[in-house]
Amino acid sequence: MLKKTRVALVISAGFLLNACSKQPEQTQSNKVDTVETATVQNPFFQQWNTPFGAPPFDEIETKHFLPAFEKAIAEHNKEIAAIVNNEQPANFDNTIAEMELAGALLSRISGVFFNLASTESNDEMQALQRKVSGMLTRHRNETRMNEGLYKRVATVYKQRNSNDSNSEQIRKAELNSEQIRLLDRIHRSFVHTGANLAPEQRADLATINERIAALATEFGQNALNDSRAFKLVLEESDLAGLSTAQRDAAAAAAAARDLSGKYVITLNRASVEPFLQFSERRDLREQAFNGWAKRGDNDNEFDNKAIIAEMVELRAKRAQLLGYKHHSEYVLSNAMAGKPETAMDLLLKVWEPAVAKAEQEREWIKDIMVKEGATHELEPWDWRFYAEKVRKDKFNLDQGEIAEYFELENMLEAKFYVANRLFGLTFEERNDIPVYNPVVRVWEVKDSTGKSIGLFFGDYYARSTKQSGAWMSAFRNQQKLAGDVKPLIVNNMNLNKPAEGEATLMSYSDAVTLFHEFGHALHGLLSNVTYPTLAGTSVPRDWVEFPAQLFEHFIAQPEMLKKFALHHKTSKPMSAALLTRIKQASTFNQGFATVEFTASALVDMAYHQMSEVKNLDVRDFENTVLSSYGKPEEIIMRHRSTHFGHIFAGGYSSAYYAYMWSEILDADGFDAFIEKKNIFDKETAERLYKFIYSRGDTLDYFEAYEGFRGRKPTTDALLRNRGLD
Repeated sequence: MLKKTRVALVISAGFLLNACSKQPEQTQSNKVDTVETATVQNPFFQQWNTPFGAPPFDEIETKHFLPAFEKAIAEHNKEIAAIVNNEQPANFDNTIAEMELAGALLSRISGVFFNLASTESNDEMQALQRKVSGMLTRHRNETRMNEGLYKRVATVYKQRNSNDSNSEQIRKAELNSEQIRLLDRIHRSFVHTGANLAPEQRADLATINERIAALATEFGQNALNDSRAFKLVLEESDLAGLSTAQRDAAAAAAAARDLSGKYVITLNRASVEPFLQFSERRDLREQAFNGWAKRGDNDNEFDNKAIIAEMVELRAKRAQLLGYKHHSEYVLSNAMAGKPETAMDLLLKVWEPAVAKAEQEREWIKDIMVKEGATHELEPWDWRFYAEKVRKDKFNLDQGEIAEYFELENMLEAKFYVANRLFGLTFEERNDIPVYNPVVRVWEVKDSTGKSIGLFFGDYYARSTKQSGAWMSAFRNQQKLAGDVKPLIVNNMNLNKPAEGEATLMSYSDAVTLFHEFGHALHGLLSNVTYPTLAGTSVPRDWVEFPAQLFEHFIAQPEMLKKFALHHKTSKPMSAALLTRIKQASTFNQGFATVEFTASALVDMAYHQMSEVKNLDVRDFENTVLSSYGKPEEIIMRHRSTHFGHIFAGGYSSAYYAYMWSEILDADGFDAFIEKKNIFDKETAERLYKFIYSRGDTLDYFEAYEGFRGRKPTTDALLRNRGLD
């Protein structure tokens, strides 16, 4: 099943040049403009004497961020000016490497701020985020459109392949493969952001970029606030069909809102999806479903439709300013797919068999409805409920029964076990690392020699201040240019927090998500590159999902389920019979899942393949696009446009297809272990580390895949795994 993720999306706006996270020198001057910027009072201007130089969250307050950003931007401007004004001819060391080292303070602040903005949001943080977003966008524009800086970058770029041995300057430009990769990426980034445009065009582009950034921030905040405003308050009599664990989670959600004796369903996926699957109250399912589907589309102060229309129009204008036909062409020029046609070919190849399978699933559902005497039509809020009945009828499989075996602590142990078997990693929980919320946990990660390679933060529970979904990001990324800088990686999920003393149970889907995000985390933790711009997950969207989706496969393996899927009360493993039923039902409802995902991807591509955008009506646009493809009426987009944060608040615009693209790679790639008849085959794991998890963006992606797999990928495994072959 496809999972929502944010791979450093939240923090990407702050890392203007992917600057290193080297601790900045403590400021020596006591001359400050305000009391707030005094070194003694602002922890961002201090050396962090914490283990691993982790952020001192117990000292950081919201009021520290704005003066810190102002100072960091000023410092970065001085560093850029020093590069531009260097009297020595431009070369890799005095231009590209110095750019990589510049902005250490800005990187440090951004890593903290944008993570907290998505997990500890409140009115003050949201107002600050809107202000900071504009500041950083203007700063990025000024940096990327700096003619002097671009001139030096272009000079080094022209020298990169020269064989003129008569020139000492050219000889200095002889670069290794990682340096050439970095130079190509930085030069492309300048061109991609308008550095070679005429002055008046650069001014127009800067205005567009700043407006898009402001709209993206507003979109994300609206989606969060509209979700937070909804709550379905239930009485004891409203709980028919819900398991004890689901009732306890709803009671805990009510208690957190001072609604003692009540039960609350929220729009967090871990709350609303099980309710839609199991609640016998059709009227309440409809309320929950409509609340979920209409986030950001309620014609209120948090409505996102006008934001979408403006953003799509601005993206089209920006692409054309830069010489592209439309935004999709602009985005995919720097992706594995290369062009929109390639992405569309993949989506349409999957769409037709997915619709056919969904239609078969619909007939099974209607049969069950007839058998139960239902007289109403099948509606979107009915699908999950009746699909569970079909699953139980055809496969004797109850998702509620399965959830009894997926307890958070066991699943944490399971993912650490896989990381140890594959890569020799060990995880030691630390209680001396500052955290930003009491529920956050931290582990020190060590390699097979016992050497520490970084810290892993786990933030697994939903709360009203936290954005929905699941994602990986970083407080600091790995690099070696400024020394042995170790990564500080964080995983976020939105599980229901249980009542005090109760186990945290999750669905099988949640367990897969847990493994997915940890795959991203390992991509960041195992990064072994020199330059921060190329580190970890700093790769195109249609490559970054591959390591995460490949890691998902491990929790589905029988030997893993036998070892870690233990009943939360008896600690007994799943029976052989239950494992068999799970395997038999593995492709059930995959027509539904594939249609809802692909529908979102098709709408994303449709928005961003428009060259001219006028008077865009979001609801009508969705309906028109999906009707043209013959989408079943009972299935909606996985993410309707008005809360589609991937493409309107994150980095996946015209790239949501990337999950499906990566599924080709992960399905085919995991077969490398299956073919060895050992899911922890040492040789295969070593290639996985060498060519995938440790490489960041230092190797061509097709070359990296073939290095791991020994051949090009095929779509056979993807179609087989989804039951679409």
